[in-house]
Order: sequence, then structure tokens, then C-alpha cells
Amino acid sequence: MADAPAIVIECLSPVLDAGRYAVKRALGDAVMAGADIFREGHDRLAAELLTLAPGDEAWRSVPLTYSFEDDRWSTTFTADRIGMWRFTVEAWVDRFATWRGELEKKAAAELDVSSELIEGAELVHEAARHARGAERHALDRAAATLAGGDAPERRIAAALNAGLVELMAVNAPRHGLTRADGEYRIRVDPVRAACAAWYEFFPRSTAPGPGRAGTFADASRALGRVAAMGFDVIYLPPIHPIGTTHRKGPNNSLVAGADDPGSPWAIGNEHGGHDAVNPELGTLQDFRDFVEAAGRLGLDVALDYALQCSPDHPWVTEHPEWFFVRPDGTIKYAENPPKKYEDIYPINFWCDEREALWSACRDVLLFWVQQGVRTFRVDNPHTKPFAFWEWIIADVQERHPEVIFLSEAFTRPKRMKNLAKLGFTQSYTYFTWRNTAAELEEYVTELAGTDVADYFRGNFFINTPDILHDYLQTGGIAAFRIRLLLAGTLMPLYGIYSGYELGENAPARHGSEEYLDSEKYQVRFRDWDAVGNLAADIARLNTIRRENRALQRSDNIAFHPSGNPAVLFYSKAEWGNDLLIAVSTDPATPQDAELELPFAQLGIDEGVPLRVESLLSGEIEDWDGPARRVTFNPAETVGNIWRIHRGQATETA
Repeated sequence: MADAPAIVIECLSPVLDAGRYAVKRALGDAVMAGADIFREGHDRLAAELLTLAPGDEAWRSVPLTYSFEDDRWSTTFTADRIGMWRFTVEAWVDRFATWRGELEKKAAAELDVSSELIEGAELVHEAARHARGAERHALDRAAATLAGGDAPERRIAAALNAGLVELMAVNAPRHGLTRADGEYRIRVDPVRAACAAWYEFFPRSTAPGPGRAGTFADASRALGRVAAMGFDVIYLPPIHPIGTTHRKGPNNSLVAGADDPGSPWAIGNEHGGHDAVNPELGTLQDFRDFVEAAGRLGLDVALDYALQCSPDHPWVTEHPEWFFVRPDGTIKYAENPPKKYEDIYPINFWCDEREALWSACRDVLLFWVQQGVRTFRVDNPHTKPFAFWEWIIADVQERHPEVIFLSEAFTRPKRMKNLAKLGFTQSYTYFTWRNTAAELEEYVTELAGTDVADYFRGNFFINTPDILHDYLQTGGIAAFRIRLLLAGTLMPLYGIYSGYELGENAPARHGSEEYLDSEKYQVRFRDWDAVGNLAADIARLNTIRRENRALQRSDNIAFHPSGNPAVLFYSKAEWGNDLLIAVSTDPATPQDAELELPFAQLGIDEGVPLRVESLLSGEIEDWDGPARRVTFNPAETVGNIWRIHRGQATETA
């Protein structure tokens, strides 16, 4: 018969799908880890967590703490290095702790323990044989004391000495040493992988005035405005040469004029493909200058990674086998009936020459990493093989652990979540289509309050060049303020597409989520100083996010009754940084709410007045009683963020 393990080690955490995928954490996170550990009988056990940090050859060990009630052992460690971590658990019988526990009981009952002391001396002698130097001498002396002729009280005191316990923990043999089956992975990403505000703009629309398209130099000058609003990431749609064959005109028309720039997602022409820049924007050096300018302002540059080609892409002539070739020899263009995209050829990732194709796609990413890009927004990854993404992300991150991948997969939940499991750092979400308080509470609870949080980082982009929701089309500027406040406080990751701050809400047609005069097909010029713009609101929100740790995590949110189904009320707390947030989801009608204050959840005495500061207005108030009545008027305020000042209340006269 096969030998059974001496100790049962199971239910390790954090583990995703039995270790098939890595869980995600951010740099500096305190990682809670543990396992169920037990064996037959009454022997005491000891256990430790073993971690192998990226770049290390030796495992680090952290003792696990035992919970008697459920045989759960746990500890925390700091994720202090970016990259892929591995961990496992070991446990063993702690003979000295078992003996010591029995000795304590018998000594307390005033029983004869002379035999037990001799037994203990043997255990200490055994440990001394494994020790060196001063520790060995100390253990030999302790063993002699236990076995010697001193009074029993002195021998018992020596046995229970804390210093001896420490020496034995380090040097005693680990009897029945058992290691958990398998090693498990934790992917530790940069902080901005878990907390960042994104802003998307088209470089060609950054010219200082109408009449010409913008360049990388213009885009560099526009970065100051983005940085002033407090964003962390500037995201660019594809910057590559744009095809001319079947080029789309304004509003996705099938015929383009001589001066129409076309869609940036129709990648490739005679000037190059995915590793080239559109000469109308400038040179590769101009792009590098843009990246450096962004870095000086504290902005990371995210680049669109769209694996598709225009009919003019160099790959089409150099590697036609990488595409879908019809029986008549023509290459199949993209379709989503009744829509046709004649300006785009999809790639056949399962072609016979897929090894060369996949390597070429990987080399595109490595090329842009060399130009200073560390973040990629990936276009429609759910239409490409899962195996491809798992391979390419792991390959790139093994070389460059700091690289971030955002999945733009507006698809069914299981597909979206699987992409996150297999490696995508962040994911677009269904936030755009969750507009009632009940919908938002349910969705955020799923993302932040279940095991989904171990692998899926939702980025609450409010709008995109493809998505202008009816809520924004019909709700006026109040709708824009509502969605901004919700996105920036419900999740630590959120983003907007340029024009949001101006309240742009004209659809291409009734019932469409496409923008009228979509920037995907034409150059836009905007007056960023237009009356009523939201730049100040955005800057204030991003400042609040930076100054309050509670808004930099997703797993610390709790929802509370508001007495009004149109008002969402929630709290976020982090080491004394306690926030209460209430937002009306109605952009048209004033709403009253009776907020039930979560004293118990926050560990605050309900009988003491609660001092709160509005982070939006700066007003400080003292709230008495278990509830607080508030009114939100879309014309004035759509919500509020209050910071609790613990232990403070207004002094009475």
C-alpha cells in the first residue's frame, strides 16, 4: 500500500481553480494565506507558508498561526515584488510542543513529572545535534538541566522557558514533515494595475485649433490638461498607419473623401503595420517624446493592441496564410451581419503557420515595450483564442513583469472572467449598462465581495468611442456627474473617453450607442473651456481618490439601506480612513433618502455624535442618531462623499 501523508493539508488559499490560474494582487498588498491542517490524535502540529518571490532561488518561510476551532492555519505576508510568486505549505508534528503541553498540565495538577523531564531532555538533546555554535551549547545546557539533579521546580521552569521554545522551533527535527500537493501562484502587479484613473484621447484630435489634424507634438502639449484633471493613465487608440482600401468616411460611411483620415483600427498601409506609426502623427521619435512628456507629468501611456489588419497591411502580402482565404483566393473581411467591415481583415490564429504568427504578434508588444509603453488596452480579445492570450501574456510578463493588459471584452460573463483568469490584468465591465441602485449593488458585490475579486479587476470605463449609453444621451449633465461619482468611488479603476467632460451626448441615430460624428472616423476639435464643463469635478474626484486610501481598494465596500431605491448608499473603510458615500441614480428628479448609518460595521459607538466632512464641499457636520436625511437635486448635487472624523464631535457651548 502507498504511504499516506502523515498530515492532511488541504483548502489552501488564495487559490484559483485548484491552482490552474494565478490569483492577482498588487505591489505592497498584505496577502492573507492559509490552509486546513490536521492529523489524527492529539499531537501538536507546526506549519509554515513557503513563498518563492520573483527572481529568488531560495524559498522564504513564514510561520502559520493555528485556529483551534476549525483547524485553519493562516498568516499574512507582503507582496513586495512585481511578478509571479509561488507558494505552498509545509506542516510537521511538533514533538516538543506536544511534550511541553502535557508537562504544563501535569505540573499544574502537582503530579510527578520526573519521567516527563527526562523525556524532554532527550528531545532537546536531539535538537542540539542539529544546531551549531552558541545555539548548540545553549540546547546542551538546557538538556542537562532537564535531566540533572536540580529541584523539580527549576527543571520545570527551564522546560517552559520562552528562550528554549524559540531554540527548539528553529533546531528541532520536523517529524512527519508533509508538504502540500502542488505549488500555487500569485501574480503581483504594479499599483496602477489595481488603482488608476484612465483618460482616452485621439492624438489626431489634439490640434490647438480647427483646420488640421493633431500630431504627437500637439498631443504632448495636451497632456497638461489631462494631468491637471488628475488622471494616471493616458490611453491612445491605434497610432499605426491607416489603410486606404475601403477606408471608412464620416459616421462610418462606406465612401471616404480624399482628406478623410479613416478608422485607426484599420491598421496598416505602405508605411508599415503594427510596429509603425502613422506618419500623419509624426515619427517614432515623436512618439517616444510623447511617452517621456507623459512620464514627466506622472502619466503612464496605454497603447491600443488591435490584432487585425487593413487590406493594405504588409502582412497581407508577406503572409497571406495568416488570414482567412476563401476558395476563390480572396481574403475574408470582418463581418457582424448585417454590418460589414471591408476595411478590416481578421487574423486566422489557428492557421498552419500559427507559430510564426503568434511570435510576430508577441514581437509587436515587445517592440512597443522598447519604446516605453508598459500598458496595453487589448481590442476584442474574446474573438481570439484563449490559448493565444495565455501564452503571449505570460511570455511578455516573464520578460517585463511590470506590463499591464486591459481586456476590452464586452462579451458574456464566463468568457470575460476566463480572460481575466488566464492573465489579463484588468477588464472592462458591464458598468455602462448598470444604472439603477439595485443593479449597481448587485454587480459591485459580485466583483468585490466574492472570489471574483481574486482574479478580475474591473475597470469602470463610463464611456468609450463605441459606447454612449442611453442614460447619458437622455439624462443631461446630471447623468454625467452621477456616473462619474459612481465610477470613481465604487471601484479603484475607472476611465472616461475625451468629450465626457463636455457632456457630449449626441447619438448617431435613435436607439444607437454610437456617437454622432464619431471620432473613430474623423478629426474632432473641442472647446475644452466651454461653459458647464466637468473638468473641475473630475479633478476634485481624482484628488479625493488619491488622498483617501479607502478608495484605492475594491474589497472594502459595504452597502447600506438608504430608504429610497433611487439612492445608492455605501461605505468604504481602510485603516481609519472611513468614508460614507451616497449617490442618486436619478438625473431628472430630486430624491430624498434616509441613510441608515453603519455604526456597528465601522466599530463606532452609536451614542456618540458622528462628525463628518463632505469631501466635495468641505462642510463639516455632526450627525446624531441612527440615520441621516439627505436630499439630492440634479440641478445642484447628485451625491456626496463624507469622511468620518473618529473621536471628534462639535463642542457644545
